[in-house]
Amino acid sequence: MTNYPTDLSNSQWQVISKFMDLERSRKFDLREIVNGIMYLVKTGCQW
Repeated sequence: MTNYPTDLSNSQWQVISKFMDLERSRKFDLREIVNGIMYLVKTGCQW
């Protein structure tokens, strides 16, 4: 997995994760989804 400058730090993830349902079973890691959204917001590239 490639790390990008827009990836969340552990302390940022701790704050954001308090507002999300982490108990639910998911196919993809929720942190990676948020990292992807942050990348799109920062770079402005198309999805």
